[in-house]
Formats: sequence, structure tokens, C-alpha cells
Amino acid sequence: MKKPVDYVLGKFISCGSLDVTYADGSTAHYHGAEPGPHAAMRLTTAAAERNLLLNPGLGFGEAYMDGTIIPEDCTLYDLLHVLMLNTMSAGHIGESLAAAARYLRRKKIQFNPESRSRKNVAHHYDLGEPLYDLFLDKDRQYSCAYFRTGTETLDEAQEAKKHHIAAKLLLNRPNLSVLDIGCGWGGMALTLAKEYDATVTGITLSAEQLRIARARAEAAGLSHRVRFELMDYRNVLTRYDRIVSVGMFEHVGIGHYQTFFEKVRDTLTEDGIALIHSIGRNDSPGTTNPWIDKYIFPGGYSPSLSETFAAIEPTGLWVTDCEILRLHYAKTLAIWRDRFAKNRDKAKALYDERFCRMFEFYLAGAELSFLVQGHMNFQLQITRSQSAVPLTRDYITEAENGRKPRSPEGQGEQQSV
Repeated sequence: MKKPVDYVLGKFISCGSLDVTYADGSTAHYHGAEPGPHAAMRLTTAAAERNLLLNPGLGFGEAYMDGTIIPEDCTLYDLLHVLMLNTMSAGHIGESLAAAARYLRRKKIQFNPESRSRKNVAHHYDLGEPLYDLFLDKDRQYSCAYFRTGTETLDEAQEAKKHHIAAKLLLNRPNLSVLDIGCGWGGMALTLAKEYDATVTGITLSAEQLRIARARAEAAGLSHRVRFELMDYRNVLTRYDRIVSVGMFEHVGIGHYQTFFEKVRDTLTEDGIALIHSIGRNDSPGTTNPWIDKYIFPGGYSPSLSETFAAIEPTGLWVTDCEILRLHYAKTLAIWRDRFAKNRDKAKALYDERFCRMFEFYLAGAELSFLVQGHMNFQLQITRSQSAVPLTRDYITEAENGRKPRSPEGQGEQQSV
């Protein structure tokens, strides 16, 4: 398979350069017309060459996990940087054809009824808390942090993320009822209850996360203000003053977007506010990388804004604010990647070498998707009423800076957050 791979790589590398050692021991150098990073790799088997040619989106990651693609004189991150950068500029005919086929099947791939959603969530989020303690912050926020200055520690940036979201929820009176869809290990719900006097219901499809979240609420003495349930969002019947969802919309599935936003509408009170925080893409609708879909987030997808807004429009909901977080997740993932590397021996003791390679590939590829492939995070503030929030965004900054937010009308006595 060397000859066709050589031909494709010669066309593929348009930016930077790549050295390749093939399975037969021969070497080749590829360089693009545009300056860019350099990396090198060794292909140890003909199967690795074939998979790189026919289905690189899946085959490259699997070959790295198996040790049949090896970075040489560089890191995995360096190698992925060259390849992912060139995917954006030149493309790969094999991957282009595979992506086109995936796009035609994407509704089937992302068909996430309740039973499948539970299975997909368990695949990644029930791996066990010892793994996540190796690289997450102390609150186990497994989503994009918020770097107000860029110099924060991970713990500081994750705290800032929670308070940034709380500010957009306008928690301007005590005992507001909040629904946390996809509550994770409970950190957001516990913060809203403890620091904003909210009464919170967190729902998750992960039995492991549910167990830990309930234990955390009990240990914090907050069980009277926070409850956690193993529940699909489609089964929520109670109405809430506020809804928050962080890092869950990516798992809804494109065929269920309108159902999701209809549930948000029907679950909000008339003057309620929802905040949806999700990974997204800055280009047109696409597909999920097949390696990510198989090994990391089955049924997951980073939506474009166009398809997200298209699902909101028929519901009658107002999008009262939209913020794009461009590089915050890249910074978050860089820290996670560094922490995982420092604790790699512990991860290997929990699992094995192949798992470590899988997780390294996931973290490096995810970080680069934000740096060179147009991924970002968006936060959508959504309401039923156009007057549910103040006329300007000043109240968000005021709340984050410790000032008292104004009432939605901008009048009357201000209450403490």
C-alpha cells in the first residue's frame, strides 16, 4: 500500500512538513507550499498503511492505539497538529468520501432514544472516578473552563465558568427552582444551591455520576436544597424558574434537537431563563469523527449554530444572548492533557497501555480541534418571554464582579445574588 499512500500524502501536505517511514523501512519527506509545523511518523505494518489510505478518520487513531503508527522525534500532539491542520487546508480524498457517507447517515448515527442515550453515557462517564481525578479540577467540571484573564489555574477557571453561567441565569432572588440537565458529578448544582440560594434538581443518565453527586450533596449538608435523579430530559414534567445544561447538548442527537428545545420551553416558567452551554462548530453542519464516535462519545456531535437556531425557531423561544467561547476549551484541554501525562502511570494501573494511548489521542485531538479545526463553545440564554432579562448585558458583568443584578425591568430594589 506504500505507493498510493505516498501519492495521497504528496497531495495532502500543503502546510508544514511530514516525514514518514514506511513498513518496508523506506522513508519519504512531504512538504507544503505554506510554512507550518513539522512532524514524523513510522508505519510499522501494511495494515496501518491501508487504513491510513482508506479510512484515516478511524484508522489512524486505531493504529496509534495498537502501536502500528508511532510518532518519531516528536510527540503525538505534534503529529496530529500537522495532520489536522492539513485536513482543513487540503483534505484527504479517502476521508472526504468517508465523511460524505457519514453525513448521509448522520441522523441514524445520532439516533438517541432514551435507552441508547443511557448506553452512550455509560460508555464514557461510568469509567470510574479514579480516572477523572487524574486530570480534572477538584470540582470535577468535565467541560470548558472560563479564563477571564488567561492566567487562571484550572480550579479558578472552572469556578469562573460556574459563576459566569450563574450570572446569565439571573439568580436575583432566593429559592429559585433550577433544573440542571446533564448534571455530571453535581458541581454546578451544588454551587447554585450553596452560593445562590437556589433549589436545584440535577438529572443524569450516568449511574456512577448519580452516586457521587448524591454523596457530595449529603457531605455538603445540601440534600435539602439539591436532589439528583437518574432521568432522561424527555421525562421531566415539573416546571422550573431556571434551566441550566452544560456539556449535554452535544449528546442530544440532531434528530432530537427540536424535542430538546420544546422540553426547555415546556419546562420553563413564563418568566424563566435557560442557559445552554455546548461545544459547537463555526462552519456548516457536519459529522462526528468516527474514531471519537466509536471510542469516546458514541452518538455525540458538535452542532453548528445554524442547525441549533433552526431547532429553536419553531418553539417560539427567545434567544436573548449568545456568547462564543473560542479558545477557552483549547486551554482547558491543554491542562487536562498535561495532567493526564503526569499521571499516566496511574491511568495505566487502572486500565492498560492501549487505554492510555486512546485517552492521549482523545485529549490531543480534541485540543487541536479547537485550535485549528473551527470548534468552539457557545452559550445560549433562552427565555419564553422577551422581557425575562434586563435590556442590556450589564447585569452579567455586575453579578460576576459581585454587584447586585437589576430586576428584569431595570427598576426596583436590587436583591443580592
